[in-house]
This record gives sequence, structure tokens and C-alpha cells, in this order.
Amino acid sequence: MTIGAILRDKGTDVFSVGPGEDATSIAQSLAQHRIGAVLVRDLDGNILGIVSERDIVRALAREGATALSHTARELMTADLITVRGETRIAEALGVMTKHRCRHLPVIEDGRLTGMVSIGDLVKARIAEAEQEAENLRAFVTAA
Repeated sequence: MTIGAILRDKGTDVFSVGPGEDATSIAQSLAQHRIGAVLVRDLDGNILGIVSERDIVRALAREGATALSHTARELMTADLITVRGETRIAEALGVMTKHRCRHLPVIEDGRLTGMVSIGDLVKARIAEAEQEAENLRAFVTAA
């Protein structure tokens, strides 16, 4: 199964914030949308980086309540790790493990086509394993 297949089921909507949005506002958006990360985009829609729950928590641990006034630009990870729609789930899981990230923007031909989380990948991998097991049961039963 590929990332593209996950996006066909999940959808391609990606929540984004502007670079000047503060941590409090970002945290509220994360909670409201029940997501773990947002992309940071400029007015032209260009991706500048990503801010995750972890980024906010780490800033709070370092600086206390003053971190809540930090902007997305100050909190974000600018060096994005991305995947393509044709990337296989196992490969994407390996990328997440190697880079210690939980969200991967999906880029095709230089444009954003969606974002997947580790939860999306694990869910898809479990479904894939269950289907393989069912196929084996059907094969053994038929033989």
C-alpha cells in the first residue's frame, strides 16, 4: 500500500498557519482540529516549515510561559522531511523512525497533496496485515 492510497481514504486537507501566528493560537488550532502538527505557510501558500505539539512542549519546557508568545516561524522545523504519493508505507515508517518525526507532508511535482501521520501509517499497515492474514486463511481453507 502507498501513501497515495492512504490519502484517497483519508482526504487531502492539510491545516496550515501563518508564520506570525503565536504558540497559544497554534495549540488551540491543534486541539480544535484534533491533529498533532500544522504546516507553516506564507501568503502565497509556500511551505515554510512545520510546528508540532512536541515543538510547543519543548519550548515550554525550555522557557516557561513566555514560549506561548513565540511565533510559528520561531517554533517551526524548517527542514521538512517529505514523501511522495508513491512511497510505500513501510518506507514512510522507516523515514519517520530515522528522522524521529510523526508527520510527513506529501509533495508531488513541487506541490502539497496531503499530510500523513504515524497513526495513519500504522492504521493502514494493520489493515494490510489483516488482509494478508485473511487471504492466507482463505488459501489454506480452499486447499
